[in-house]
Amino acid sequence: MTVAIIQTGCANIFSVQTALDRLNADHILAAMPVDAAGADRLILPGVGSAHPAMANLQAAGWDAALAAEDRPLLGICLGMQLLFESSQEGDTGCLGLLPGEVVAMTPFVGGRLPHMGWNQLRHETDNDPLLSGIEEGEHVYFVHSYAVPVTSLTIASSEHDMRFSAMVRRGNVMGCQFHPERSGKAGGRILKNFLEIGA
Repeated sequence: MTVAIIQTGCANIFSVQTALDRLNADHILAAMPVDAAGADRLILPGVGSAHPAMANLQAAGWDAALAAEDRPLLGICLGMQLLFESSQEGDTGCLGLLPGEVVAMTPFVGGRLPHMGWNQLRHETDNDPLLSGIEEGEHVYFVHSYAVPVTSLTIASSEHDMRFSAMVRRGNVMGCQFHPERSGKAGGRILKNFLEIGA
C-alpha cells in the first residue's frame, strides 16, 4: 500500500507524513501526476488560500489528472475545499470533483474566526466505512475560515455558529475539513479507514 501526497505548495506535508508513518503506510511526495503513477491512493492536503493552491495544481496538471482519477482520494482541510466546484475565497474555481461552493464563515458573538481548535463530529450517515469506529461526538481538530454547507454528500458535520460539512464522500472522492493527522486517536482511525477503503 503506497499513498501519494500531492504537493500543492500550500500544505504542511510533514504532519501528514508522520501520521502515515504511525500507520506503517508507505508514502511518496507527488509534485506532478506522473510522480503518483505507482501509488494506490492519493491525499490532497492543504493549508493556506484556495487561489494559490489551485494555481499550483493547474500548473502541475493535477486538475486534469484528478478529473480522470479512480483511485481513492482524500482531501484534507483546504484540500477538501478544493474538491468542490468553486470557493468564495478569492472567487476561485476549484477542481469540480464534487458539486457545490465553499462559502465564507461569518463572525458571531462569542465565536471567532478562523474556527480553530477541537470540535465535535455529528454523524450524518450510519454506514460509511470512513466513519468506522468513530463515535458520535468525537472531537477532531479544525483550522479554517471557509466551509462547505451540509449537502447530500456530507457524512459528518460540525458546528461553529453555522453547521458545515466536516466529512464528505462520493465514491472514491473523500474529504475531511479538519486535520485527521492532528486529531489524535480519532484522526488516526479515520486515516486508517481511508487506507482500507477499496484495498
